[in-house]
Amino acid sequence: MLKITWLGHSAVKISGSKTVLIDPFISGNPSAPYGVDKIGKVDVVFITHYHGDHVGDAFAICKKTGATLVAIHETAVEAQAHKITAEGMNIGGTVTVGGIRFNMVPALHSAEKGAPAGVVIEIDGRRIYHAGDTGLTMEMKLIGEFFKPDLSFLPIGDRYTMGVASAAKAVEFVQTRRVVPIHYNTFDLINSDPVAFKEKVGSLAEVLILKPGEEYSLA
Repeated sequence: MLKITWLGHSAVKISGSKTVLIDPFISGNPSAPYGVDKIGKVDVVFITHYHGDHVGDAFAICKKTGATLVAIHETAVEAQAHKITAEGMNIGGTVTVGGIRFNMVPALHSAEKGAPAGVVIEIDGRRIYHAGDTGLTMEMKLIGEFFKPDLSFLPIGDRYTMGVASAAKAVEFVQTRRVVPIHYNTFDLINSDPVAFKEKVGSLAEVLILKPGEEYSLA
């Protein structure tokens, strides 16, 4: 059983045999349900790309908990310079940390350092896709065909990422069984309606609209 927690914006906590944090933007995140001090035990932190609202508190959390950071090569090198245990990788590659497989996949976006990416995490017999910040891409069809995710996190906030319509099309491409909308309503510029997204997705997948801090159990 995996416990999936949305921490607002693109921050996600996956708790199973190990605990993984993705894009832990907590401090300065108006939608975060609690502060960094309540994050608890973490084994691995994954960063999709080098923007402040995704790197967030990753370095501080790794230093506090001893977690390994997994990220694009350039970000990992910076983390190592801060005496953080880090595994650098690049798009198309896979690294395994503590028995968890991190498959780095393409994302269509920008980054201050390195390249933007998404990730498919294989943990406790499940595959979870976090798209990071991205527009709709044909690569999502390959992600769907190759990985067939049990659960996906897709941005719907528009302007900087996919909006409702393109994210719904992404659900079709990715062939995911369940989807959690992320990267919306944190700031006015990315306000979006998750109910409209759910209606657009229809019967393609189960849409889980979580409140920040709310958990979902993935059996």
